[in-house]
Amino acid sequence: MPDQATLNHAAQVIAGISADKRADTALRFYFETRRYLGGQTKRGITQAVFAYFRWLSLLDPKDSPQKRVEQAVGLQERFKSDDKSIKPEALAVRAVPEWVWTELDLPSPEAKAGFLRQLQHEPALWLRARPAHAHALAKSLFAAETTKLAPDAVRFTGTQDLFKTEQFKTGEFEIQDLASQIVGVACAPVPGQTWWDACAGEGGKTLHLADQMQNKGVVWATDRNFKRIDTLKRRASRAKVFNYRTALWDGSTKLPTKTKFDGILLDAPCSGVGTWQRNPHARWTTTTDDVRELAATQLALLNHVAGSLKPGGRLIYAVCTLTRSETTAVANAFTVAHPELTPEPVLGQTPQLFLWPHELNANGMFLAAWQRNK
Repeated sequence: MPDQATLNHAAQVIAGISADKRADTALRFYFETRRYLGGQTKRGITQAVFAYFRWLSLLDPKDSPQKRVEQAVGLQERFKSDDKSIKPEALAVRAVPEWVWTELDLPSPEAKAGFLRQLQHEPALWLRARPAHAHALAKSLFAAETTKLAPDAVRFTGTQDLFKTEQFKTGEFEIQDLASQIVGVACAPVPGQTWWDACAGEGGKTLHLADQMQNKGVVWATDRNFKRIDTLKRRASRAKVFNYRTALWDGSTKLPTKTKFDGILLDAPCSGVGTWQRNPHARWTTTTDDVRELAATQLALLNHVAGSLKPGGRLIYAVCTLTRSETTAVANAFTVAHPELTPEPVLGQTPQLFLWPHELNANGMFLAAWQRNK
């Protein structure tokens, strides 16, 4: 159990969380203003804050903030030792908001139980090694293992600060969730091609595309936020990735370039239901209004980028959410509106593919793919 100092820190972080400041943002700000805290202490505070939001609806609101955090950590430890100690029926009404069940299409009761249990566990930490170096990286980090689900993925199980390792400083890996890596694998860019990562954010998938292209060809990376683009550039420099261009794009019909692309990845803004294991605070702030508004944005973005494909070019739609409105509904509406594009299999499976958190031990994700008719 955490000591009193950790409980006090966690309570202060929680007090600073608001509708405009998510838990991860509040933690980052808290640590920036308290640089004297060591890595192990920060890890304990972070785990306590996230446990608080995983078990929020089971806590007694009459107790002090510190006591509630202590209760949450106790529940987390109990669940870790036996994740069947709390029945799925209880988790279905206490671990997630009620509206979720109007939007999720889990294939079976067993899948629903697995999904709920996965949400309540602490998330795995996934790394992406440079191409063909996953096994060497896992061996050098000791507490790490590879997976067959993505060729360069490594799950880190140790406690050391990865940002201080020599492997990180020399660009041998990026911290990137397994589901996000699978998106890059599904894109399958070829050296010499021209790709567009339309909502690039801080560049995790841009770097993955560029790595697969062996620094040959070009990846256009666009985002509406200048700071995220700036972070992308720093990450690319450390990773020794050079075959990319950046531009600001606000998602409107005014495109950042007239270039025609062999492939476009639209990793669109979404409700993030697939990340609720990693970001449990978001469970209690996301609403059905958010889902509806984001679905409209996603469809508009798809419509805006579709004309930039070359004949034979591929469009990949990815969202780290699992709601029907933002996944199959958007993909189906886009297919109907664009007869010049033909749905094509994702990873050799179906044209629409769900990646479920309990099956990956990672974030949840939805992918859809189309090819422009020749």
